[in-house]
Amino acid sequence: MLQQTQVERVIQKYKLFISIFPDFPSLARAELKDVLSVWQGLGYNRRALALVRAAQTVTSEYGGNLPAKLEDLAKLSGVGRTTASSLQAFAFNKPAVFIETNIRRVFIHHFFEGKENIKDNDILPFVEATLDKSNSGMWYHALMDYGAMLKKEIPNPNIRSMHYKKQPPFKNSDRQIRGAILRILLEKSPLSYSELEEMIREPATRIRKIINQLETEGLVQKRKGRYSIG
Repeated sequence: MLQQTQVERVIQKYKLFISIFPDFPSLARAELKDVLSVWQGLGYNRRALALVRAAQTVTSEYGGNLPAKLEDLAKLSGVGRTTASSLQAFAFNKPAVFIETNIRRVFIHHFFEGKENIKDNDILPFVEATLDKSNSGMWYHALMDYGAMLKKEIPNPNIRSMHYKKQPPFKNSDRQIRGAILRILLEKSPLSYSELEEMIREPATRIRKIINQLETEGLVQKRKGRYSIG
């Protein structure tokens, strides 16, 4: 949930999500439409689908217990090596080395003064050298809190990172239309393409492209010419 989304938006959704899906098996057997209904408001709905698929893997291959090995974690849907390393640190208190936006901010601010186009590979040795290997989870909590504080106190050092990308405006974006399509289908599916087109009121070619993407990703399915949540 925290990937590309601020903590303030996540907190309430997280509490609700955990109350409805308290463990991997309950999430693994849930209908996607039920998961997306809880997820509404967070955006980037592919994350919800990836989370369901990850829960299914954890349930079927690991007996409902999150694996501790980096390689196993990184293979889960929507995870990858960086998130797998953060899971090792926070879930298992292992001395894994990783970078996220607040961590990046701290190290650029303190160790890369006056430098531009800084690579994460240049930062990683500093993260590893300063890591509290006996209590990595708490260390990362403190480090990320400090990075969040820096964001409020100084001009953002992350703009000097080679990996910095400013998020494009949400209004009139494909993301906004994707969200609108999913909200409509959660409320009124199945619907034909013409019914969706009438409700969305965007150029037909744009709507068609986005629906095809949603279908390819597995968020939407088409049966007998009508669309519903996958």
